[in-house]
Amino acid sequence: MLARANRVTHPEDFRLAIRNGRRVKGENATLHVLARGEGHARFGFIVPKTVGGAVTRNLVKRRLRAVCRELLPRMDAGTDVVVRALPGSSTSTWASLRDEIQRSASRGVTGG
Repeated sequence: MLARANRVTHPEDFRLAIRNGRRVKGENATLHVLARGEGHARFGFIVPKTVGGAVTRNLVKRRLRAVCRELLPRMDAGTDVVVRALPGSSTSTWASLRDEIQRSASRGVTGG
């Protein structure tokens, strides 16, 4: 579980990250990275019904939270990352999902 300080919880914060953040599209997830410049690095997750049923969506969310927990020490302070899972994320392996999210996050932060 991510600490509360490291979670995007308010709908307005999700909207800001999606509208104003840098979008990095991967095979299994799209990341929206927004540098706020203050506070802790935070992560938010969107797992729509197109990913699967409730059990599958919860599994994907748990995997994404675990990946982001590993990624947290490398993130700049004041960065919001909203991860939108795509339908392929339910069949993706843990290792490929982790590699994709870490690669996408580094591209979103560095702008490369």
